Amino acid sequence: MKVCGFSFVKNAIKYDYPIVEAIQSILPICDHMVVAVGKSEDATLDLIRGINSKKIEIIETVWDENLREGGAVLAEETNKAFAAIGEEFDWCFYIQGDEVVHEKYHDHIKKQMQFLLKNKNVEALLFKFQHFYGSYDFVGDSRKWYRREVRIIRNDKNIHSWRDAQGFRKNKNKLRVKLINAEIFHYGWVKHPKQQQLKQKNFNRLWHSDEWVTEKVPDIDAFDYSEIDALKKFKGTHPKVMQERIGKINWEFSFDPTRKKMKWKNYILRKIEDVFGWRIGEYRNYRF
Repeated sequence: MKVCGFSFVKNAIKYDYPIVEAIQSILPICDHMVVAVGKSEDATLDLIRGINSKKIEIIETVWDENLREGGAVLAEETNKAFAAIGEEFDWCFYIQGDEVVHEKYHDHIKKQMQFLLKNKNVEALLFKFQHFYGSYDFVGDSRKWYRREVRIIRNDKNIHSWRDAQGFRKNKNKLRVKLINAEIFHYGWVKHPKQQQLKQKNFNRLWHSDEWVTEKVPDIDAFDYSEIDALKKFKGTHPKVMQERIGKINWEFSFDPTRKKMKWKNYILRKIEDVFGWRIGEYRNYRF
């Protein structure tokens, strides 16, 4: 069994993406890694080149700035990296620039890929998600956060990234998946408030016009993390590759987990999910 990782990135330094940690977190279970590095306004290319691993293959790309509807450019860049993966690989491990895999899951992930290798009814592996918000101490605790997504797919070039690169399709059909007992730690909402606000202005331009961004995104210097519906205290440990970054945190964020700003309907739906594990009305990018 051979495994190839793949990812894409642009302006990682400017927007403080933990792309190095993301790549390092899956390298131990990958035989090779393809990273599509978009032409950047900073030293992102040098950053990726600086990762000490012969497994990494860099392809340099230029993002199509005309693809501004629904974040389609993100899927296009994902597909560029996936297309560069050779046919000798069985599984392809996708990781985004703000996602990290804890080393405690490595053995389980490898065993699941090996166990399911010959089972062609399974086209992808489904991961659970932890969405960190404001700091490394809190995670999202409401229905606004997606709780599962595909991150390992078969090396089938009929599969392609879907819409804004959250999931995948095969000839526009949802992939048949197996849920595994492993989590992706999503750190996209953890950075200095000034960099988070800068990211919001830029990121929304991948979906909307400049006029929309000017109207909808507040023209403020720092992002207001307090406007969140519900969080809970994170009780686990962070991946080893994140420890240095966590040690350099240079802003403060506090939150009272008992304070919930959910509508009554969403509060009831969340209670049902807590008791029965069933998220009513959940959008799924996959099929079992």
